[in-house]
Amino acid sequence: MDAVRVALLREVLAGTEWLSTTRRFAQVLRGSVVTHGGGLLLVGTPEYEPWHLAAHLVDEAAWSGTPELAPTLVRHDARPSDPAHLAVGLGRIESASRGETLLVVAPTEPEPLLERVHSARRSGATVLALGSGGGELGAMAHETLDVPEGRELDLDTVQHLISAGAGERAATPGRPRGRFRDRLSRIAETLTAGAPGAW
Repeated sequence: MDAVRVALLREVLAGTEWLSTTRRFAQVLRGSVVTHGGGLLLVGTPEYEPWHLAAHLVDEAAWSGTPELAPTLVRHDARPSDPAHLAVGLGRIESASRGETLLVVAPTEPEPLLERVHSARRSGATVLALGSGGGELGAMAHETLDVPEGRELDLDTVQHLISAGAGERAATPGRPRGRFRDRLSRIAETLTAGAPGAW
């Protein structure tokens, strides 16, 4: 889903709780990775791997000038022979430490992950949960966003809103800042900067 479709989706959702809820969760995610700077780990379940969210966060990291948003995708069936960006296994969660952020995307309670997530939290990692509300994961997480099945938005659509929201700077009172304005500001700064040094 490109930026235009996300903008249209936001227009459709204006006045609903989803717009403010996803934007708040996205800003918590952004704030955690930017403030702590330890890196973002992204994991799903054996049945639901959030590779699509990983790709969008990589794009948002590049577009927003926030490299901390680019996640490490942790996979249940990672093999050493996989390409480097797909070869990170579950052991990485157990080695998570203070300053790192762990985002768990799970449509249902991720039973096989709970012990590892608990270990990451005990080590000081910030745990965020997207998808299944409540349960043990909800109790462990510092921040959760419940996306119940059968509601007006599905988990995939919510992930688009979150990745787009994470790429935006938080608005300051009287001066709303969105991704478009951030980019426009950077372009203006580049165009008005002095001439580069001699080659």
